[in-house]
Amino acid sequence: MSSTLIIYSTTNGQTKAVCNKIGSILKLTRSTEIVSIDDVNNLNISNYDQIVIGASIRYGKHNPKLFQFIENNISILEANNNVFFSVNAVARKPEKNSPDTNPYMEKFLTLSPWKPALLGVFGGKIDYQKYKFIDKHMIRLIMWITKGPTDMSEAHEFTNWSKVEEFANQILILK
Repeated sequence: MSSTLIIYSTTNGQTKAVCNKIGSILKLTRSTEIVSIDDVNNLNISNYDQIVIGASIRYGKHNPKLFQFIENNISILEANNNVFFSVNAVARKPEKNSPDTNPYMEKFLTLSPWKPALLGVFGGKIDYQKYKFIDKHMIRLIMWITKGPTDMSEAHEFTNWSKVEEFANQILILK
């Protein structure tokens, strides 16, 4: 049976939720494990046939641990089926919700020596009530500047779950 490792780097949990959705689909036909970027060093990743990495954006950047992990494991990543996706609020905009048009995906591909076989981009979630004071107001300012939601009384989810399901099905047929 094929085995897939899904690694997530999340700030407030939306990327983990996307990974859980992808994992629920993959688990129907293969052994699948989901682990945080913070805990992945406890695993032998060469034991997996496929590696999927999902990472969120905070203040315009992916977690530095993501790039360190890639640098430390690039030969294993390249030797396996491999997938990367980014979760970010910019992807809420139709003109910026694909790997070819999302500025954070472009930035990732420029900064990373790894060139994944399959790329994805998903809208994230703005949940003002979960943020600390400074983050809440900084993100609200960013949303105001970019014409996003600024109502702090509710969460604003931009993830297109049917697009996540389609992506999971692409992962299933990746060779």
